Amino acid sequence: MATLEHTEPAATGTPEDGVRRRDFINIAAVSFAGVGAGVIVLPLVNQMNPSADVLAEASIEVDVSAIAEGQAIKTMFRKQPLFVRHLTATEIAAADAVPVTSLRDPQSLEDRTKEGKRQWLITMGVCTHLGCVPLGAGEGEVRGEFGGYFCPCHGSHYDTAARIRKGPAPRNLEVPEYSFTSDTVVQVG
Repeated sequence: MATLEHTEPAATGTPEDGVRRRDFINIAAVSFAGVGAGVIVLPLVNQMNPSADVLAEASIEVDVSAIAEGQAIKTMFRKQPLFVRHLTATEIAAADAVPVTSLRDPQSLEDRTKEGKRQWLITMGVCTHLGCVPLGAGEGEVRGEFGGYFCPCHGSHYDTAARIRKGPAPRNLEVPEYSFTSDTVVQVG
């Protein structure tokens, strides 16, 4: 009697056999397209990065050691005026005496200065009404009714903490991001 042996059929290229040539071509084509898209998109995205001159103005350092008490200076930050004022004890007391709830843009002097450095008020020198440069940072300039800054364009008056007190300006003068790198140097930006 003859015995029948069972043999496995030869490989026919069915999906059970693993990766086929067609799968390899598909993976290679998608990979090639992905690399090509990256080569095209990278320069387009990179051109949106800030230029070197913008990065150079991203932050500035201001030496405040020469600013006498009661004096303010005007410098430039990101092509806009920046006011740095060394407040006197009288100016600090005047700012603290104003009830914050009575202000159009309620902020205390504490909110606008750094802890332990209340005597240094650093603000952008741009009126929040229409962008004029207020007076009060230069020697002999008009400081307005509240002893801070006065915008000659439309008559906004700011107090010693650069808070809007009278006139059309809707907000206080902006306080930029800044930190003291030492007792006499401030890094703005």
